[in-house]
Amino acid sequence: MATIKRGAKGVRRTAASTTRANHARKAKARTSSFMDAAMAILPFTEEQLHKIFLVVILGAGAMLAWVIASLAGVPALMQQEVAGLASDAGFEVRRVKVTGVERMNELKVYERVLGERDRPMPQVDLQNVRAELLGLSWVKDARVSRQLPDTLVVDIVERKPHAVLSKPDRLVLIDRTGAELEPVSRANAKGMLVISGPGAKIQVSELNALLDAAPALKPQVTSAEWIGNRRWNLTFTTDQVLALPQGDTEAASALVSFARLDGVNRLLGGKVATFDMRAPERIYMRIPGRSQQVLDPKAGS
Repeated sequence: MATIKRGAKGVRRTAASTTRANHARKAKARTSSFMDAAMAILPFTEEQLHKIFLVVILGAGAMLAWVIASLAGVPALMQQEVAGLASDAGFEVRRVKVTGVERMNELKVYERVLGERDRPMPQVDLQNVRAELLGLSWVKDARVSRQLPDTLVVDIVERKPHAVLSKPDRLVLIDRTGAELEPVSRANAKGMLVISGPGAKIQVSELNALLDAAPALKPQVTSAEWIGNRRWNLTFTTDQVLALPQGDTEAASALVSFARLDGVNRLLGGKVATFDMRAPERIYMRIPGRSQQVLDPKAGS
């Protein structure tokens, strides 16, 4: 009589198991072939790759340690310790040296910088000190540097006074960009170009370009009034007024024409009180006590 073992595997189960094993061997072979091909392409040996992976792992660990230390405040404590050691060695701010100051009040520079006195040199924020100095009206630029062991050097680039801005309650020095420098007395403003009118401050650069178009007349202009936020009235040393048209190109062309007419007919210093060139191709002249006269600017060319 035949004996049947209950624990024995069936034919189908044995075949399926064999198939799975074959698939696994083939997949492992393909993976191994792929890795071998990748290793052949890379310009590294297997030993070098192991070293690279080790460096990456160590670098990641160091970065994690730094983040944890930063959260715990360790770098700040180290900085304080370094600053303390520098201070004990004499590396702290005890002197301030200022250069480049000619017209502005030098004490204002010291007021901004002396807050750094007795501070350890490593803790001085040079950019912050420079930003403080740039807040002064006269300072166009500033350079701040350390002169070890104990000196801060401040080199100031001053703005240059160019004209006087006439305000309702005072006169103010301004530079070529219209930046206000400081109030000035009428006596100290004597001989300087006086600019007036609402919005005139932001038109200073355009006024400079306009006057440069007629260099022969420029020294004779004593004041310029910005009218209606659109055009200029110029007053000369003779107290005569020239009304220019609206527009940068039109105003420059009219001023050049006036300079040419003045060179031929000696308009400045004469009896005319006001020259009006707002109308194209015409110049209206107003003489006190007389009727208005009209002159064609082309007649003088």
